[in-house]
Amino acid sequence: MTDSTTPRRLRAAVRHAAARVDAATPAHRDRTVDALRAGAILGVVLGHWLVTALVKDGRTLHTASPLQHLPWLAPVSWVFQTLAVFFLVGGHVATRGYALARARGVPYHRWLRGRLARLFGPVAAVLTLWAAVTVALLLSGADLTTTRALVKLALSPLWFLLVFAVLTAATPLLTRLHPLWPLAVVLHVDLLRFGLGAPSWLGWTNLAAGWLVPYTLGAAWARGELERRRSGWILLVGGTAATAALVAWAGYPASMVGVPGAPVSNLDPPTLAAVTFGLAQCGLALLLRDRLRGAMRRPVAWAAVALVNLSAMTVFLWHQTALMATTATGLLTGRRLPGLHTVPDDLVWVAARLAWLPVLTLALALCWSAFRSRERGRGRHGGRRGGRRERSRVVRHHRPPTTESANGVPRV
Repeated sequence: MTDSTTPRRLRAAVRHAAARVDAATPAHRDRTVDALRAGAILGVVLGHWLVTALVKDGRTLHTASPLQHLPWLAPVSWVFQTLAVFFLVGGHVATRGYALARARGVPYHRWLRGRLARLFGPVAAVLTLWAAVTVALLLSGADLTTTRALVKLALSPLWFLLVFAVLTAATPLLTRLHPLWPLAVVLHVDLLRFGLGAPSWLGWTNLAAGWLVPYTLGAAWARGELERRRSGWILLVGGTAATAALVAWAGYPASMVGVPGAPVSNLDPPTLAAVTFGLAQCGLALLLRDRLRGAMRRPVAWAAVALVNLSAMTVFLWHQTALMATTATGLLTGRRLPGLHTVPDDLVWVAARLAWLPVLTLALALCWSAFRSRERGRGRHGGRRGGRRERSRVVRHHRPPTTESANGVPRV
């Protein structure tokens, strides 16, 4: 009887906890936005775990990708490269939040400080840990190639935060900018680079302009300009057609993520193909709003989304560390474990990596448990800022909702 009642009690406990989260959520909160943000974060995490390998070669570890050896797997990157959706949501949330802050008389510097504090709060722990790991590796005589590969992989998510922070700071100037303007910049930069032989460094202009396209789309969404389903269809069909044409006839890579050793990367820096692909993703996200709105009425589904949103930056910043921690632990066996240390050049590696996903998830859960307080504002101040306890922006406990958050911005 015990065996049969335990799963039932577990399900009941999950439903009860989910119901409490559902009841504690402000009625006015747009759960669709949180669902899109959670999907974008999980897409990036799974994408990195599926296309990043740390191959053991003697005493050296170096990064590799199954997309190097199995280019027909490029469609995997179309599913999991979801950064455009994150910038779409970011532009939407920042535009609404800034408008609400202005309406309540909150000065720009205070609004921005609140936004950046939540964005960069967990970063210090990552930098501290990896500074210590780097020193330990160098003192132990570790190969410089290995050290460089590990540090680069661990800190690679920080480029995203820097770009996102710059666009957030510029929100007051961007709220009325039409997405066609940054799209035109990307088009002309690529034309100069690939068509007229301009220096390759010119492409870094697209690092801001490329992600400005979905960010300004998010601002347009916040202004109510993308409510009609036709807008979503135009973005989806137009973006898909443009991306297909660029890949088929203009020589752009089919993979929407960087591939080690490839002459051109669609992300490093962003190319026109990455931006048009992002337009298609944004269109699909807009078309899915009604379905997501219905799904988020289910307490269990909403509780899962709320949990991801509460720790979005922690998950994003530590998922590569979880991968490397699992890889390093596997090295203690003295064997090259398939899907972990072997060359990703066949479907056996892909199957083995899929089997490792639960272990990587467990490693990430341990990182989340250790460092989530940095994102929730507790840390060394014992859970208080300015003399009061920091509360969740996603759910609230024991008090009725009045405004969207302390400064008008949901937690990122």
